[in-house]
Amino acid sequence: MADLDWLSIAALAVIAALFAGLFLLRRAGAKFTLLTVIALVVGIGVGLAFQGHLDYVDVIGTIYVNVITAVVAPLIIVSVLSSVTSLGSLAKLRTIGLSSVFWLLTTNLIAILLTLGLALATGIGKGANLELAGVDGSALTGLLAPLDEVIVGLFPHNVVGDISSNNIIAIILFTLLIAVSYLIVADKNAEKVRPFKEFVDATRRVLFKAVGFIIALTPYAVLALVAVTTSTAVTRIETALSLVGVLVIALVACFVDAYLVNGVLLRVFADLNPLRFFRLLTPAQYTAFTTQSSIGTLPLTISTLTRKIGVSDEVAGFTAPIGTTIGMPGCAGIWPTLVAVFTVNALGIDYTPLDYVVLVVLGLLVSLGTAGVPGTAIVTATAVLTAVGLPIEVLVLLIPISAIAGTASTMANVTAAATSAAIVARRAGALDDEIFAGRAVHRDDLDDDRVADASYAGGHDSDAIEADASTPGAAPTELAAHR
Repeated sequence: MADLDWLSIAALAVIAALFAGLFLLRRAGAKFTLLTVIALVVGIGVGLAFQGHLDYVDVIGTIYVNVITAVVAPLIIVSVLSSVTSLGSLAKLRTIGLSSVFWLLTTNLIAILLTLGLALATGIGKGANLELAGVDGSALTGLLAPLDEVIVGLFPHNVVGDISSNNIIAIILFTLLIAVSYLIVADKNAEKVRPFKEFVDATRRVLFKAVGFIIALTPYAVLALVAVTTSTAVTRIETALSLVGVLVIALVACFVDAYLVNGVLLRVFADLNPLRFFRLLTPAQYTAFTTQSSIGTLPLTISTLTRKIGVSDEVAGFTAPIGTTIGMPGCAGIWPTLVAVFTVNALGIDYTPLDYVVLVVLGLLVSLGTAGVPGTAIVTATAVLTAVGLPIEVLVLLIPISAIAGTASTMANVTAAATSAAIVARRAGALDDEIFAGRAVHRDDLDDDRVADASYAGGHDSDAIEADASTPGAAPTELAAHR
């Protein structure tokens, strides 16, 4: 029998003890965001202390990612169905749909221009002695599919297969087909399709309850995931110190884009306090950072948008899923652009302003249909370099850096998608400032029966809710049911 790795067992025991600590903190009333931040900090410490001995801990994180990914396809289907059927008209669908795509692409365009400016200003890659002889890039070439196959793959082919592979665009398009058909039929005779709408709404309620149970485990998963990520990142940095400049610029671009750029957009176009917005979004950002999966973070993103930020169910359920495959400023904007400029400078290639314009345009095009899963940045960078005629062998040398930068890139993706949803909601008059300010709660957080009663009555039952929320000597707090 093979010798036991006692350090791995010790690491697992430490993680178990820390889980118990998080549980006790939660019982003591610690907020979800605080628990997530604590888990992130403690997880980094565990990763540094038990570097190379976290195989058992990795199992915990993998199980969480698998479970939360399993609910993504059902969540998208139910969210889009519920969103579109609640809009009531195709005109509203067109407005929200076009606005969502516009803002998602806009956030990516800003990220591309930001990265291009940083890369050119720092001269990243100049003086680098790259040796591409003997570097095999054929494996990366194999990641690319012909354009016609890419286009065909965006559309539904086998619904079951699309769901099992989380083919997001195909799932959304098929669900939109059903939802639009509902709107057309309901416009003529709403009574005939009322059972369908009631079934969708009931399914959404049940599914979000199940998602809530999974989301409650997020701090524990973040602790395990960040420990493994930290351990792996330390190892990779040691093997790629010569390229650490690329990593630094990638991280700076991701954090500036996520917080500064989106903060300005939130203030100017959504009239929201960026600091509060980011504080509310912190659990989703950290989950994205550790899982490196925009799709895997989607349940938490939608829940945060609706329950904490006040984005309507209709907008959050439509814009956030699209944001896992369109836009993606971290993986489809920042990383491909940085790699391209690095390659141009490192190899001394003569690049004209027009060539850079083409690079920007290609970065936008690549972001259409990008998969929000770990490793996406490598695929998008390969596509961009191939399209502009740059050698993809450079990417092989940058793979260790890409894996580390992927953490911040995914965080930037999720932040941009949430920002876009907030802007779309504000412009559509579908953002509840009372929820954002913490003075009201989402209807699903209220007692189900009383929300139902209020809904059937055509109101919010605010008087009864207000009475329950009041305490002796305190001013009553209105907990309006957000629709």
